[in-house]
Amino acid sequence: MTITDWSENLGQNGALAQRLPQFRARAQQQAMAAQVAQTLQQGGVALIEAGTGTGKTFAYLLPAMLSGRKVLVSTGSKALQDQILEKDIPLLTDVVGKPMRVSRLKGRSNYLCLHRLQRFSNEGVAPLLAAPLAKIVDWAGRTREGDIAEVSGVPEDSAVWPLVTSTRDNCLGSECPDYQRCHVVEARRKAHEADLLVVNHHLLFSDLALKANGMGDLLPRVEAMVLDEAHQVFDLAGRYFGRQLSSHQLWDWARDSRAEALGEAADDAPLLLAAAGLETATSAWRTALGAGEDRTQWALTPGSPQEVAFIHLRQAGLTLLQALQQASARGKGLEQCAERGAALLASVEFFLLHNAPEMVFWQEKRTRTVQLHATPLDVAGPLQKYLLEPIEALVLTSATLRVGDSFTVIERALGLSGAQTFNAASPFDYARQSLLYLPSGLPEPSHPGYTSACLQAAIPVIEASAGRTFILFTSHRALQEAASFLPRQLGFPVLVQGSMSRSRLLDRFRSLGNAVLLGAASFWEGVDVQGEALSSVIIDKLPFANPSDPILRARTEQCQAAGGDPFRELQIPQAVIALRQGVGRLIRSETDRGVLMLCDPRLRSKAYGKIFLESLPPMRRVSDLEAVQQFWKESLS
Repeated sequence: MTITDWSENLGQNGALAQRLPQFRARAQQQAMAAQVAQTLQQGGVALIEAGTGTGKTFAYLLPAMLSGRKVLVSTGSKALQDQILEKDIPLLTDVVGKPMRVSRLKGRSNYLCLHRLQRFSNEGVAPLLAAPLAKIVDWAGRTREGDIAEVSGVPEDSAVWPLVTSTRDNCLGSECPDYQRCHVVEARRKAHEADLLVVNHHLLFSDLALKANGMGDLLPRVEAMVLDEAHQVFDLAGRYFGRQLSSHQLWDWARDSRAEALGEAADDAPLLLAAAGLETATSAWRTALGAGEDRTQWALTPGSPQEVAFIHLRQAGLTLLQALQQASARGKGLEQCAERGAALLASVEFFLLHNAPEMVFWQEKRTRTVQLHATPLDVAGPLQKYLLEPIEALVLTSATLRVGDSFTVIERALGLSGAQTFNAASPFDYARQSLLYLPSGLPEPSHPGYTSACLQAAIPVIEASAGRTFILFTSHRALQEAASFLPRQLGFPVLVQGSMSRSRLLDRFRSLGNAVLLGAASFWEGVDVQGEALSSVIIDKLPFANPSDPILRARTEQCQAAGGDPFRELQIPQAVIALRQGVGRLIRSETDRGVLMLCDPRLRSKAYGKIFLESLPPMRRVSDLEAVQQFWKESLS
């Protein structure tokens, strides 16, 4: 279809406008829909940047629904997945005028496991988990889908969920006594029958990783894919095409082995003792790494406490594996735990040797847990083999794919050649609706008083905006400094990331109408606050990745060895995309007005600052506070 054809559905007098009173025809949306339709019909790969307000979900969903192909749509966030399934697809089904088989598929851990629910209901749980378990038991008798998101009153992070859901490691598969009633099996059956399948990126890349390891698949074969929020693809590919080992996996293995032993071999004292021994050794390993949270290179210094603890961990795992292998004939659960243990110990051995030169080894240490990673330095090869080659048509879209006016950075990172590129510019009038304030006189970000100076400069902007402000930080240290300082200086409510869930914080922010929200990484993207509740966005620094990050360090060394400039080729492009995501929080509709304050003086003092500024929407730039105050006076008049 041409752009003109799409006006029948997406035009001012089209089918959507007749069903949606607030619908506004956008030439950019029609042009994007035509590009998506062409790719779905002719095949190949399309990179489409769709500026905020384009209406990109309609622009790819409608062509997908009309294509006659089996299409998979993958999103980067649960919020967008819910919007597509609960709002967009029902509306577009009415527009298309024919029923469609649509299915949502989530990862295994999102579905109730009837076998594990029965087991832990019979065996009992810790007293604190008894009440939530009773709620789940009551719900289990009513649910048809088994999606744990249906359960209210049990927090997402409750310790009860791992007990009543399964993982690929602990699932009994077709040997499970509840296999015929399994919610995961039923969800996958519906996915195979669907014309349009909606998943998230984590499930998609889990499927690709299984294929890469020759371990089957999670998703049905499709003819075409649309990946929304595609700026996340490069990092996800690095995560899923690598290898991981976590203390959680080891604790869960030990716990499940003990539970299976109590049910099938309660008289096997050595097995029960070995399971307890692995739990103790795993805790000792985490303790040996020291307190605090960080991301560092994974290395074992000979004779160090960390090496001693890890070797002891391996021995404790071997002891448990041997006990399970000896008892495996006594029950399917014990046999499965033995198979699972063999795979985990292979990962332990892999990280003990850490001699894969094509990967960077690193550890992510949290308060009580630790996860080891081996991340490939180059993901273009596996992406080509497992994503691009098997799919006839692939659309990658996001509000932020370009650096400056070019798609070159993402094309190079993903190993794309011959991809169609298209930019659907935002329909918003940024020159009229917004103001970019670049304050003068702030010190360099390396100055010890930089955060304090930024906060002092931000106060009059917040006051001129009557609160209604996001302040986005590049570090939790700066966020905490602001959380301590600003409530004493402002007459507006101050909400702080971490004080409650993100969804509750946003609901609170919207309802107050004059609040100031302090956020770090998770608030830079995927947050949509329309209207006057959000009128200013303040960003403390250009979001360069930490140079000590182990993945960045390894890729920097690789780039330098090839004669490249890692700052220009790696750090600047990553920071530009991240900044554009943060800036995108400000203007979310045609009627929004707002001020963007970028504190970092390097935007004007460094040559590379021009790259960042040229990548931003066409906002009017000012450097004096009076212009900000005048902007709001004009808005109120």
